[in-house]
Amino acid sequence: MSITVIAGLGNPGAKYRKTRHNIGFDVVDKLASKLGGVWKHDAKFEAEVAVVKHDDRKLMLVKPQTFMNASGRALGAILRYRKLDPSSLLVVYDDITLDVARAKLSHNGSGGGHNGITDLLEQVGNGFLRYRIGIGAKPHKEMDLADYVLGKFSQDDQTLLADSMPTYLDHISLVIDKGGEPAMNFINQRTATKHERND
Repeated sequence: MSITVIAGLGNPGAKYRKTRHNIGFDVVDKLASKLGGVWKHDAKFEAEVAVVKHDDRKLMLVKPQTFMNASGRALGAILRYRKLDPSSLLVVYDDITLDVARAKLSHNGSGGGHNGITDLLEQVGNGFLRYRIGIGAKPHKEMDLADYVLGKFSQDDQTLLADSMPTYLDHISLVIDKGGEPAMNFINQRTATKHERND
């Protein structure tokens, strides 16, 4: 099934704006802006929704407003209401196992310690595409993970992510136009760094 729903994961409210955990929101905000979408709150889905057109295809962009750990509640409601299979969903979110700004596309697998994805798996099952954007590892092992992901990016990291944003939007267009496998082959072709191989 082709992609018809693109969701960015994050936490609602000004307090969480521009935090590492909200990179998914940031990307779909840029995508909505590029495609002329207007965000509207849909109480039925507990989400901000923007309906846009990409070429001749209608897409639903979504920012769940349920807080990260209950992301699946909003997205599950949307898929059930629209009678869509999980394979029609692309989810954009942060990943601490990737270097800052690196992007990777994957399909299936576990939640990998990401509570938003874990909830989504419980609510809708596997089969959705995952566009993961690196936020880098914690600077110190002793640091609480929640403190890290809810912290803000450094100025250098913000610049790196802003410079990478056009690439993210191109990658998402590729997924929409070509499908998961061809897009994966292109997006993931970069050789992993030593840090990412966990050598």
